[in-house]
Parts: sequence; C-alpha cells; structure tokens
Amino acid sequence: MASLMGTIRVIQPGLLTTIQDLGRWGFGKIGMPVAGVMDDYAARVGNILLGNDENTPVLEVTLLGPVLFFHSETYLVLTGGDLQPCINNRRIPMWTVYRVKQGGILSFAGSVQGCWAYIAVAGGFEVKTVMGSASTYLRGNLGGYDGRSLKAGDVLTSGETLRRPIAPGFTLPSAYYPDYRDTIRVILGPQDDAFTEKGIETFLSAEYTVTNEADRMGYRLDGPAIAHKNGADIISDGIALGAIQVPAHGKPIIMLADRQTTGGYAKIANVISVDIPLVAQKKPGDHLRFEKISIEEAQTLSRERKQRLESLKQLIQTKVIEPSGQIASYTLIVNGQKYEVSVERVSSGVIM
Repeated sequence: MASLMGTIRVIQPGLLTTIQDLGRWGFGKIGMPVAGVMDDYAARVGNILLGNDENTPVLEVTLLGPVLFFHSETYLVLTGGDLQPCINNRRIPMWTVYRVKQGGILSFAGSVQGCWAYIAVAGGFEVKTVMGSASTYLRGNLGGYDGRSLKAGDVLTSGETLRRPIAPGFTLPSAYYPDYRDTIRVILGPQDDAFTEKGIETFLSAEYTVTNEADRMGYRLDGPAIAHKNGADIISDGIALGAIQVPAHGKPIIMLADRQTTGGYAKIANVISVDIPLVAQKKPGDHLRFEKISIEEAQTLSRERKQRLESLKQLIQTKVIEPSGQIASYTLIVNGQKYEVSVERVSSGVIM
C-alpha cells in the first residue's frame, strides 16, 4: 500500500481552528477537563469514511473556516456544520471522500448551517499526545498544536494511512446523516428536586435561545427563568458532559467539551449523549427546546448509535479500493452471513 504522509500549510487560520480527538478522559479527579471535539458523531464519521480509527485527531473549525494549502496529495472528508467548503474555489458537498492533489487549497465560504465543522484526513494529524490525548485544551495551553489554535504559517503533518482509502467521491448514505433538530432530549436530575414544579414545567415547555456567551466550555441560554425552591447553590460536585446548571438568575447553562470538572449550581437535567452534537451545532441566536426521556430510553438510543457506526464501518469495508487500481477481495459479514466481495477502481475521483 502506498504511503500518503504529507504536510498542510495554514494560509489563514479561521475564527478558531484546533486539533481535537475524542477527549482526555479519566483525569477529572485532578481537575483536568476532558476537552475533545464538540460534535463527536461528525468527527467519528469523518474518520470512519477514511478508514481511520474513530479517535484519530481531526481539525475542528468554528463558523469561519481556515484556508489550507496541501503540499502533498491526500484524502479528506468534511463533516459537521456546513461552512460551505471549497477546493480550489469550487464548492464541494459535505460528508464526501475527496482525493486532493498536491497544491490543492481548501477554503470555506461561511456558515449556512451549524457551528463546528471537522476536517479529517487520511492517517489523521500527527501531534504529541498529552495524557493520552491529542485534544487542544485552550485554557490549559496544552495538547494539539502547541496548546493553541492554529495561526497563519503553521505546518500540519498528516500520518500514514493504516488502511486502504475508500474510493474518492463516495458520499455518506443519507441513513447515516445526523438530524440536527431543535428538540434536545434530557434526563432530569441529579438536582431536579431543587426546583419547583413550575420551574421544571417551564424548563420542559419553554423555547430557549443560545446567547453570545457560548464557547467550548458551555452555552448560556436566554428564555423564561426557571424557579428554584431554596436557591441555586449546592455543595460542589462533578460536572458531566451535557449537565444543565441553573444559577440564581434562572437561565440554564449547558456544559460542553471544555467544562470545568466541578460546579456549585443545581443541575436540573443532563443532555443525553447522542444529543450532545445537536446542542454543539447551535450557534448564537439559534433556538432549542428540551424533552424529558428516561434513562432506559437514553441507553437504547446510545446503543442504536453505536450499532449505526458499526454498520457504517461494515459498509465502508465494501467500498475500500486498492491504490494501485487492482481488484481487492474482502470478506463481509452481514447478519451472521459471510459474503466474499471483490472491488476494483473504475475512476480516479481526483479533485484537481
């Protein structure tokens, strides 16, 4: 298999572009936030389409994307929010595998939907890991590219592909597209007993708006105030991903990737894991509502998402092409039945 290692130069960095993976888990006891991608489903899918491990480092792009120059040929996929990506000034669709030739330039025309986009490349981005993760934690100045967002002139290195790349031009089937809807499912608690019945009713019936105080740490919302019984303060305890704190003013805050490890405000509910990407893709001015579900329902949805990703991996195995263009054979298992599949490259699919 041919190696596809290469370098990518940052011409313009965009509003906020960082290297992220799925996060720095297991260090909350010493006060280290998890960090990692805001929309993990989009990042996982981008890597799966390229044959990378799901935790392979990607570029996370915020609203206004960077301009990148490719010194070497590579494969890439754009997922997440639609920031109108272009290669050599030609608009390209999201969720599609591209083979970018040496000298290609990736740019973005601006957001039409969503807040965070992901650039996955074959082999991922090579950076040193900190506590087992490549994620950039900006407040701690660690991880990623020297612990900071990208700047003009930075040079990124992509790694060697571990698997054969999928056929260029392959687009994610619609069944695997995320539904970035406005209704966010939650599990009430752990301090829902700190709120009045009217307060909980307000939380579950009102529409809320993402304010300008929204970043990787969390989103402050505006809308009807949620009433407490005896104040907002509690003895500080752990902050889970998606925890919804309600300070004394009654306006909720959803805690996200760079959240602190502990907090002292009562938490009325927690966003379920599969809906974290829905929250993340909201930008200031966007609206959302909350819907209560049970823990059992949340667990079922989590299992279904995991099965969907595994199904996508199996599908990708049927689309993988030898770089030489020769016929390649694979064994595919579907519902316990084995199938022998042969595939051959029939067109280049190269983006010039």
